[in-house]
Amino acid sequence: MKKIIIVGASSGIGRCVAQEYISDGDWMVGIAARRIDRLEELKTLAPERIKTMAIDVTSDNAETLLLKLIAETGGMDLFLLVSGVGHQNPTLDSDVENATIATNVKGFTAMIDAAYRYFRENGRKGHITAITSIAGTRGLGVAASYSASKRYQWCYLDAIEQLARMQKVKLTITDLRPGFVKTDLLDDGKNYPAMLTPQYTARAIKKALEKRKRVKIINSAYAILVFFWKLIPRFLWKRMPIKKLNIK
Repeated sequence: MKKIIIVGASSGIGRCVAQEYISDGDWMVGIAARRIDRLEELKTLAPERIKTMAIDVTSDNAETLLLKLIAETGGMDLFLLVSGVGHQNPTLDSDVENATIATNVKGFTAMIDAAYRYFRENGRKGHITAITSIAGTRGLGVAASYSASKRYQWCYLDAIEQLARMQKVKLTITDLRPGFVKTDLLDDGKNYPAMLTPQYTARAIKKALEKRKRVKIINSAYAILVFFWKLIPRFLWKRMPIKKLNIK
């Protein structure tokens, strides 16, 4: 039986992806998040195939707990990192910026590195994937640390892929880039264009992972948006009045 570890499975996209793999029936599923009570709810769906672990990706013991979850799950074939935070912060409040960096940079790096070392040290074929965001395409003035952290994640996955080839680690990398998804992160009463449901996003993610996509933008509307974002010259981009934007 194949084995997947999902970090950030207590709500939103992560929870829906976990439900997809649990429903599949062919997977042992290890799920982690800060809120263990939400994970235990998921475990009732298939207690014999689900292992849970409370993990805060920003904590010093996050890697140790991840390795413990992997062991309890019986190993790992696919690692999915969903944990992430994002805020509009036009005032550049330092607490908000630092909290974003702690999760999206420090926590992201710790979890991806731990998964990479697991596959390298065990000499087994593996698949590392993370949910980043289309926000990494350009720097967003109203969400500076968020968009910058997502660009960091893109680059880090590129680096890990190259490192795996250099070290002859049998590893597939998938960078998942959703746009607006109806999760708690966007539960602010505002109207966002082309809003996706977490259920739709989860199904698209599972399909992309089955096809071992390197980069997957979810969905076609956002792929078009990103295409045009890339074409905007810097002198025009800095003049664009983007005042309300928050992308998961």
